[in-house]
Amino acid sequence: MRIIGIIPARYASTRFPGKPLADILGKSMIQRVYEQALSCSSISEVWVATDDERIAVHVNEFGGKSIMTLPSHDSGTERCHEAFEKIDASAEAVINIQGDEPFVSPDQLDQLAQLIAKDEVEIATLVKRIEDPEVLLDPNKVKVVMGSQMQALYFSRSPIPYMRESKIQDWVNSHDYYKHLGLYAYRTEVLREIVHLEEGVLEQSEKLEQLRWLERGKSIYCGITKYESPAVDTPDDLAKIIASGVYS
Repeated sequence: MRIIGIIPARYASTRFPGKPLADILGKSMIQRVYEQALSCSSISEVWVATDDERIAVHVNEFGGKSIMTLPSHDSGTERCHEAFEKIDASAEAVINIQGDEPFVSPDQLDQLAQLIAKDEVEIATLVKRIEDPEVLLDPNKVKVVMGSQMQALYFSRSPIPYMRESKIQDWVNSHDYYKHLGLYAYRTEVLREIVHLEEGVLEQSEKLEQLRWLERGKSIYCGITKYESPAVDTPDDLAKIIASGVYS
């Protein structure tokens, strides 16, 4: 299966303008994401899809591939779709790689590639078991429940399922809860379809794009990972990563 990796990268950001070009120990954030993705043996090629010439020029300067996309897109999914149609409409699958996770694991991308290669899988994503009660109760951390075949049944900002006979502080010890990680792989024919779907009532409630797909009958299959790459949403997040000394 021919799979391409696309990294949506916007310059404008309310909390961190110019984030893709932020320096992390001598390399820009977007270069670090690009190099991690390029290390994945399952991906044929990697592209940065951006709406800003500064990012495109920078990517070209470090030897990467970039493609200009419209500034009007509401989501990374839409930006991936436009880029895919311009780059390589013959690819069979696309992996949407978060541009603010500079240490994304190539092994995770390989895991996604293996999932999307299965005949029954339309969309694939990754989840990680929740062990911290604070994460379970944090509405900014998206939770997911899955069926017996690892297909997503529902995504929510609330803890799901509700453990009626347990105290909430004991939930993570009495049930396996999972956090959703923002990586997706799409069959290209499905990507073409989902970008034209209208927002549904579930998405309006939770503000989660993937509910639009579930509500319209699309299947999302999940793979469990033990690894979670730190995301950079603010300059403080970046400072914490650099100060940790974990990465070089």
